[in-house]
This record gives sequence, C-alpha cells and structure tokens, in this order.
Amino acid sequence: MASTSVMISHLNLCNSRFTRLNSSSRRASLQINGGKPGFRFLGKLKLRRISCCAVEDAKENQQLQVLQSGGLGSTLEERPNLADNSAEGTIENVDQDAGSPIYDFLYPDKELLPDDKEMSLFDHLEELRERLFVSIIALGAAMVGCFAYSKELIMILEAPVKTQGVRFLQLAPGEFFFTTLKVSGYCGLLVGSPVILYEIIAFVLPGLTKAERRFLAPIVFGSSLLFYSGIVFSYLVLTPAALNFFVSYAEGAVESLWSIDQYFEFVLILMFSTGLSFQVPVIQLLLGQTGLVSGDQMLSIWRYVVVGAVIAAAILTPSTDPLTQMLLAGPLLGLYLGGAWVVKLSGR
Repeated sequence: MASTSVMISHLNLCNSRFTRLNSSSRRASLQINGGKPGFRFLGKLKLRRISCCAVEDAKENQQLQVLQSGGLGSTLEERPNLADNSAEGTIENVDQDAGSPIYDFLYPDKELLPDDKEMSLFDHLEELRERLFVSIIALGAAMVGCFAYSKELIMILEAPVKTQGVRFLQLAPGEFFFTTLKVSGYCGLLVGSPVILYEIIAFVLPGLTKAERRFLAPIVFGSSLLFYSGIVFSYLVLTPAALNFFVSYAEGAVESLWSIDQYFEFVLILMFSTGLSFQVPVIQLLLGQTGLVSGDQMLSIWRYVVVGAVIAAAILTPSTDPLTQMLLAGPLLGLYLGGAWVVKLSGR
C-alpha cells in the first residue's frame, strides 16, 4: 500500500514538472516547429499518455486490494437484499393474480391436471389434421344423404304455408336444383353437427382439468338441446306466424306466388338464427363459471337486456314485420332471465 502511494505521488510530480517545463519552453517550441503544426505537441502528448496510464494502473491495483480486504464482501452482502425485495414484490404480484379466475384457468395447478400422455406440437397438429378430415367426411356424407331425400325435405319445409294457398314458382333455369343443394347443405350441417362437436371435444379435452371436464358435459348437452329447441321453435311458431302475416296482409290485393329460392332462404336463415340465439344461457353459465359476471349483476341490467333482445331479434329475423321480432324477442328475454337465475342459484 505504501509503495503504491509513493508511486502515485511520484508520477503526479513528474507530470506537473513536465507541464511547467513545457509552459516555459512553449515559445521556443513554437519557433522551431512553426512550419509543422501536425508535430507541434507530439512529445507532450506521448509523455502525458504514459503518465496517465501508469496512474490508472496504480489506482486499479489499489482498488483491487481494497476489495479483497473487505470491500467486496460488503458489496455482495447488500446485493441479495435488493434481490430479495424484488423477489418478494414479484411473489406478491403472483399471489394477487393467482386469486383471479382467469389466472386459474390459464395456469391450473398440476394436481388438477389429468394424467394424460404428453404430446409434442407436431403430434397435436397431426391429431388436428385427422379430426378435421373426419369432420369433413362426416359433413359430406350427411349432405349427400340429405340430397337423396331433398324433395321430401322441401315438402316438409313448405308445409307451414301450404294451407294458405301459396304457390311456389321457379323463376330461373336451375333454381329448384340449386335450392335443393342449399337445403341439403343446411340439413347436412344439422345432421353432421354431432360428429363435428365430438371431434372438437375430443381434441380439446386433454387440455382441460378434471373439474373442467366435469363441467364440460352439461355445457355441451345443454348447448345442443337449446340449439335444436330453437330450430323446432322456429319451425313450429316463428315461421308460420311470419308467413301467415305476409299472406294475410296481401290477401285480396295480390296473389301469393313466391320464388322457391327466396322462400327457403328466408326459412333456413330464420331457423338457424333462432337456434344460435337460444345459446344465451350457455354463454351466461360460462361467464358465471369463470367468475367474470355474477348472477346479481346479470339481473341488475334487465332493462338494457329488454332493449338488446328487441334489437337482436330485429337483426336475426330476415323479415321486417314486428310480429316476428316480438315472437323472437320474448324467448330471448326469457332465456336470459332463466340463465341469470341459474347462475345466481349456483352460487356464482
């Protein structure tokens, strides 16, 4: 330590002497090197660089000895405290997030996960490809089977207005053929939907927890039941009411000669939109199960739901008559209130 201090003081003294010597001989140096400005201060820069490097090396050696004698130990003792504080803050944030239902859904405990075989990404993609292939085959087979009985299906869908004396016309070549294709497509989708739903569930099921698996069966069964109930309700109530309104309104003024393509487009869209609108309780149960919305909150906004049901009925129904809209808005409102009470009674 003493030798290092003496060396530093000696180098500083040499540097100061060089500075004074250079200042006293600056005038002579300028006269000698006046014609070469690039080499005017070359000697000064070299000596100053050497002295500065020596001082820096001595200071680094001195700091290294201080750190080895005890300074490094104190520094390392203070750093874990900062790390502990940041770790504690991180743990607190994780604990706060762990109480949320979304966090529990995205990051379930390992104890809740079933003992299934783990698969790689390529295995999942291969399974997805196979299930898509099976779904497409089932959908195609259902459409072909429905096309074989397309005329019988058309007679069934014409029944709501047959008693009113309505006649259907083919206004363009091939219109009836394309209508049968459309009816076969909708009916094939309806018949093949159980297979498609099964393939979706079989693909998603390994990623669900045990509790979510128990909750999945009632949701799927209830969703399917509500969808088919909506189609039956549309066929038995909505479609006859809307068509009878149009026929009675035009009675005595014009003869009802309808295009078969436009008629089936109206009927099929009305039936499928009604089936989709009957999924409201399923959505409510999912929101209640995840804890995003409670049953009391759903019941507290019933005034807005009334307005929303009327607007949704106006959008879903292809007709513009108020009777069809009211007939659809009533069941939508009843389904919403029923789903809200189910969520409330389930303790959510």
